[in-house]
Amino acid sequence: MVVSMTGFGRSRADSERFSVNVEVKTVNHRFCEFHIRMPRQLLKTEEKIKKKLGEHIKRGRVEVFVTLEGEGIVSRSVHIDWQALDELVHHISEIKNRYGITGEIELRDLVNRDEIIHIEEKETENEELEQLVLAAIQDAGNQLVQMRLLEGTALESDVSQNIQQLKGNLSKVKQFAPDVVEQYRDRLNKKMADFLDGQADEDRILTEVAFFADKADISEEITRLESHVVQFTEIMKSNEPLGRKLDFLLQEMNREVNTIGSKANDSRIAREVVEMKSLLEKVKEQVQNIE
Repeated sequence: MVVSMTGFGRSRADSERFSVNVEVKTVNHRFCEFHIRMPRQLLKTEEKIKKKLGEHIKRGRVEVFVTLEGEGIVSRSVHIDWQALDELVHHISEIKNRYGITGEIELRDLVNRDEIIHIEEKETENEELEQLVLAAIQDAGNQLVQMRLLEGTALESDVSQNIQQLKGNLSKVKQFAPDVVEQYRDRLNKKMADFLDGQADEDRILTEVAFFADKADISEEITRLESHVVQFTEIMKSNEPLGRKLDFLLQEMNREVNTIGSKANDSRIAREVVEMKSLLEKVKEQVQNIE
């Protein structure tokens, strides 16, 4: 089964006190890598989020965004430094007495000083909030999985089509391969006949042809490439993450195609090699996004 590494999911979970919004998106990556952004009071939930999403995601860069809304997110309390306040009132009275200053001490003169009175905010941590977050993660993750499966189906169709076309090109190469040596024999025979006024040296021709046949033999490369194509098709049916296996196999296939192109001294085979290299490049780009 082909699964794309690209996907997106969004969900919202509500209670009487809180609202949780979650977005999860994935892109291609060599490994499974999580990047989670959320309020500090949810940091202890991070591993549970990774575990829940990791049940479905085996490879790719996973970006998670969690935001909270609600009156109960932050608790507030007033803190007064009574000792500092006592000293301030005492010193104000001393200043008034020493310099003969009249007037009452106003409340605003005291409460507007942050070093004496301030409001402390503390982010709420409770099980209800954690359960809401995990529920939203589960729903967003399900949407993400469905999108990855849908895109995976499209990828599988495109890759299979390109591999099928490559099999056609390879079949032509296999068909042309036996003619290469015979065509070389004919060209060599003609050249030697022209050079020796029609009296070609048969032993020399046989030696040259045998040398060329050994040098230009692509039967092993064709066999290995056919085997790789079969293996590629089988891997595509696997239920395990298969992106890395396909990527490695494509490298081997590309190596065989390059060898065929360098050994086979034939214009028809060269055209098929160009087509196969182009197809392998397309498949490589597609495989880069397969989990």
